[in-house]
Amino acid sequence: MAITLPIPAEANEYLTRSPLALLIGMTLDQQIPLEKAFSSPWVLGQRLGHEPTAQEIAEFDPDALVEIFATPPALHRFPKAMAARVQEVCLVIVDRYDGDTAALWAGAGSGAELLRRVQALPGFGKQKAQILVALLGKQYGVQPDGWREAAGGYGEVGSHRSVADIVDDASLGKVREYKKQMKAAAKAPKA
Repeated sequence: MAITLPIPAEANEYLTRSPLALLIGMTLDQQIPLEKAFSSPWVLGQRLGHEPTAQEIAEFDPDALVEIFATPPALHRFPKAMAARVQEVCLVIVDRYDGDTAALWAGAGSGAELLRRVQALPGFGKQKAQILVALLGKQYGVQPDGWREAAGGYGEVGSHRSVADIVDDASLGKVREYKKQMKAAAKAPKA
């Protein structure tokens, strides 16, 4: 299935065909709009002049990577921290999966195992890991037994809670409304 986020077509195409781009987008998807997070892997490739591998990013000079992330417009509002985080994630992919990002999910025998693998990545707490499991299941066809349960509410059919559910403008609007409701509920005074 092709990714259809509200970002440039080339960025969607890159996310669709590159497991590393998808993983970098998910890594960056915090404290910035999802459009920025998921278009940044494509911009990173543009700045490098080619599509990077996990091995290349893992071995990149950390200061040079920060500079690439910080070049205006920055790839994230916290370019130093997120360049380091992306590099840490790539190090795990190199160390545990021989640099093959898709092996992170391809060999998972169950949804629970997939969730454990994703949660083992730097910066992937339970919620972020569940969103990635849902995204893989709903849009990439990665559906080991129990993946919906492992994804929690993000795996529910017809839910509109995260990037996993965005396939058009209408679904984007529903996800934004859900997030708005969650923020309002979090700010509401406790009884």
